[in-house]
Amino acid sequence: MTSMTAAQSTSPADRPQLSLRERKKIKTREAIRHAMYALVREQGYDATTIDQIAERAEVSPSTVFRYFPTKEDIVLTDEYDPILLEELRARPVDEPWPDSVRHMLREAVRTGIEEDAEVARLRTHLMVQVPAVRSRMMESMSVTGRVLCSAIGERTGRDPDSLEVRVTAMSLVGALMETTLYWAENDHSDDFADLVDRALNVLQHGLPRLKS
Repeated sequence: MTSMTAAQSTSPADRPQLSLRERKKIKTREAIRHAMYALVREQGYDATTIDQIAERAEVSPSTVFRYFPTKEDIVLTDEYDPILLEELRARPVDEPWPDSVRHMLREAVRTGIEEDAEVARLRTHLMVQVPAVRSRMMESMSVTGRVLCSAIGERTGRDPDSLEVRVTAMSLVGALMETTLYWAENDHSDDFADLVDRALNVLQHGLPRLKS
């Protein structure tokens, strides 16, 4: 396949509107997340239970598990992946691939960090400080990578199961994960967008030489 029709640009008005059911599901997920973040601030991650999260979110424990299989998934799961993949698919067909990737990941910074910086810092601290969260994050990488493979295949006209696409997808996922951890490990003192650019430069150009 040589065409890249899936990469044609679309406007927000062209995008399908979410159904009432989907909007309710997103609202419920957000209520569960906000309940957990509030409890973690009050008493810490380990002391926070699913029953407490359910009570604070005004849902049943079974509802929490229906949306999030584990407590760690409440930390790691968000609503941004479909938006980011749509952004990648919508880039102009003649745009250089590295520029398309930078646009997508800058959108990740905007949606995941800038919209709620306090929550972003809490989430990333938990990724660093809680072994169970970090372990679950590693497990979820393969799922994210497969989704990204599909988008890259559409964007480039390549087979999404090809080695080249799989390596590209997992390289991007791994780079974003390590950049996120680095940001948190250094107390969020750096500009996250600048760190993402540094990571992408390494992927694109290789490890830079040390200055003498």
